[in-house]
Amino acid sequence: MSRREVLVCAGTACRSAGAVEVLEALRTAVAENDRIDTVRFVETGCMGPCARGPVLRIMPDDILYTKVRPEDAVEIVREHLANGRVVQRLLWAEGQSHPAQIPFFSHQRKNVLSHCGLIDPESIDEYIERGGYETLQRIVGERTPEKVVEAVAVSGLRGRGGAGFPTGRKWRFTRDAPGETKYIVCNADEGDPGAFMDRAILEGDPHLVVEGMAIAAWAVGASQGFVYVRAEYPLAISRLRTALDCARAYGFLGGRVAGANFPFDIELRIGAGAFVCGEETALLASIEGQRGAPRPRPPFPAQSGLYRQPTLINNVETFANVPGILRDGPDAYSAVGTESSKGTKVFALAGQIRNTGLVEVPMGTTLRELVFGIGGGVPSERRFKAVQIGGPSGGCLPTDLLDVPIDYESLTEYGAIMGSGGVIVLDDTACMVNVARYFLDFTASESCGKCLPCRVGIPTMRDILVRITEGKGTMEDLSHLRELASLVKSSALCGLGQTAPNPVLSTLRYFEDEYRAHIEDGICPSGVCEALAPPYAIDPEVCKACDQCAKACPTGAAKGTPGESPYTIDEASCIRCGACFNACPFGAVVRGVRS
Repeated sequence: MSRREVLVCAGTACRSAGAVEVLEALRTAVAENDRIDTVRFVETGCMGPCARGPVLRIMPDDILYTKVRPEDAVEIVREHLANGRVVQRLLWAEGQSHPAQIPFFSHQRKNVLSHCGLIDPESIDEYIERGGYETLQRIVGERTPEKVVEAVAVSGLRGRGGAGFPTGRKWRFTRDAPGETKYIVCNADEGDPGAFMDRAILEGDPHLVVEGMAIAAWAVGASQGFVYVRAEYPLAISRLRTALDCARAYGFLGGRVAGANFPFDIELRIGAGAFVCGEETALLASIEGQRGAPRPRPPFPAQSGLYRQPTLINNVETFANVPGILRDGPDAYSAVGTESSKGTKVFALAGQIRNTGLVEVPMGTTLRELVFGIGGGVPSERRFKAVQIGGPSGGCLPTDLLDVPIDYESLTEYGAIMGSGGVIVLDDTACMVNVARYFLDFTASESCGKCLPCRVGIPTMRDILVRITEGKGTMEDLSHLRELASLVKSSALCGLGQTAPNPVLSTLRYFEDEYRAHIEDGICPSGVCEALAPPYAIDPEVCKACDQCAKACPTGAAKGTPGESPYTIDEASCIRCGACFNACPFGAVVRGVRS
């Protein structure tokens, strides 16, 4: 029998669901089974389907088990490892035992994530066994820096941190900038609500990022690099530290990288959680020990960045793309994606969607494929309403834009941005006015306050939205919102302020009827805004008299006799808490209806 490996997802999401306990239980079960002595356990990074964690994969059988609990360990060991029988109840679904049979995996194209979930991220030997650092060695031994920059430019890679600036052009600017001292900076300050792409890459394949940074340093002539990572990512920090130590021990960092006359090393800098430090000039100020606030541009960091020296800044995913481009060639990379947006993109799926998790798809994949083909659509018989893409500065796109391709230009045309890759799915229970208010709350609190448009404009927009959600809005407020949004967008100092109005502008563009309902009708159609929440009602044609609404209701407003006539809700007793709405398995409880 060939030696079996049990790959246990030990990324942050699965660890929080009990992956470490599952791993210990499996080890114990194997130790107690005298028929087994050839099992190797591997703690991997994120495998992708976070909603189904803890997840494990048994190789070489390539069987994927989901929602594994410690009490399942004995059965997995007895049935599968000892007797070769698949434990059907732990599969994704009937007939879906291999990842290739599961739409969540089969609809993806993994490039950046190709190692995540398959290797031990703390083992440099496993990375090397899969071809790791070969590209770096070949580059410093055979290619001039100019050829490396040219290859990245030809590939069409654009910055994955949000703006989508051509990576090769940025590298060329840095290389051509005068100065003997140059720096490489990896922006791992991932602060968007619901985003965890960079965290997962650093947790699952940190050497890929280290190799990408070293190649970039060779290309632009830098000898020192920094990874600026947020303190809220302790596992990513730990695994990255281990990777840096191992890379130094193996000669891939240090005084003679890959045996060449090329000195380059990387230091970690831990951010304190300020969202604005994700903006590149604020990040540089933070590394220098200053307050994290943006600087006016020009000069751009490529000309005058860290310590006023030429500095190349890319985010985690951008650097993670580099080894593959130089390994397979720029033409192979540019063959994937669209005319203007090449390669693949990693997304974090969150919100009201069945398959939350980490995915990677070719640029040009439609929102429909992402949300329904991979994500499985919205759960609990609810209807899809919108997708919020691009983080707190992104936009909300409605149902009739589900077939929009995901690329930089298309998203911008429709009022959203790519951002770093956060995707939040909203169902029909969401109030779009409240969604816009939520994101304005976030950007107002995270603004550094350095420039007037951001310091005053964002809180003013937020205050207007609060008035509307409290039933105190006027139609003039909509004009004021549009005027303020346009002003802030065109005059704010940095990207935070320039993109903060996007949630307001996109919800006004596609969901103005909800704003009007709040203002003109005094109703929040989704029942989210407490001051405007209409009473709940029960549709007698749908109600099955199952009694679930009555069991959930804290005030006894839902009344009826189980199994008999349809239930009703007493408006005087209803406190609009939504417990009945959430409990009803048939969708009989209706919100947004006045009796």
